[in-house]
Amino acid sequence: MSSPRPSWRRAVVDDRPAAYAVAGEGPPLVLLHGWGLAHRTYRKVLEALAAKGLQVWAPALPGFGGTADLPSRMFSLEGYAAWVSTFMEEVGLDEPVTLVGHSFGGGVAIRTAHDFPDQVARLVCVNSIGGSAWTEDRGVVRSLAQRPLWDWGLHLQADLLPWRQATRVLPVILGDAVPNLVRNPGAFWKVGHLARTADLTPVLEVLKERDLPVTILWGKDDNVLPPACLASMQGALGKGEVITVDGKHSWLLSDPMAFGEMITNVVGLVPEPRAAQEAAQAATDVA
Repeated sequence: MSSPRPSWRRAVVDDRPAAYAVAGEGPPLVLLHGWGLAHRTYRKVLEALAAKGLQVWAPALPGFGGTADLPSRMFSLEGYAAWVSTFMEEVGLDEPVTLVGHSFGGGVAIRTAHDFPDQVARLVCVNSIGGSAWTEDRGVVRSLAQRPLWDWGLHLQADLLPWRQATRVLPVILGDAVPNLVRNPGAFWKVGHLARTADLTPVLEVLKERDLPVTILWGKDDNVLPPACLASMQGALGKGEVITVDGKHSWLLSDPMAFGEMITNVVGLVPEPRAAQEAAQAATDVA
């Protein structure tokens, strides 16, 4: 049996170098990281998921963690989704996966599920970008793209407080964020703009029509993405499971064991595909 400890590997995706981690054995799960971070930031999360009986694949998305940038012509959420699809093919993931995305990675996961439905069995969005709404201090609801950069900065700082949270999560985040910023400041800021302006509500509406199992996990004390963002995503999905937890934007980093337990429950709660249910019923009828 494979160790729950991640194995750090290299691959070639679209003729460019890519870094990724894999851990554990079991049903395949692909985890996409947040803005400015990389796969190594989630080491404890990968170990927790692998310990629960999942095989976890975690790529460093283009521009971060040693993975080459996307070509300029592909720089979009659609381009990131195409890269994830090719990555899964390159590492031999030939069955539909549970696709989990945190923050910016959630937006990439939503787009991947939409554009490559044959590769995604279920989608889990963890404090994900994609909702289009922001409520300013006066209570007026505006587009998230209109939120000033200084307001993002203030709330990001608040998300790392109190001190107990900061001492637990901040070193983990800075361990990847600072090297990423130094190595590739252009990608750091371009991806930030992409995340800030993303409106994936029409894409979520399509996923609703397809009946793809979608779960939203949300730290209810998130200071980075406002409650209106979650409400916008819920409105687009119409249905689907929403689980709120005590925690901030990066709560899965501060409590990876709780996150692993939740993901195990999500995977176990997803109903069998209709074809499998019909086959099981036919076998019962014959018996």
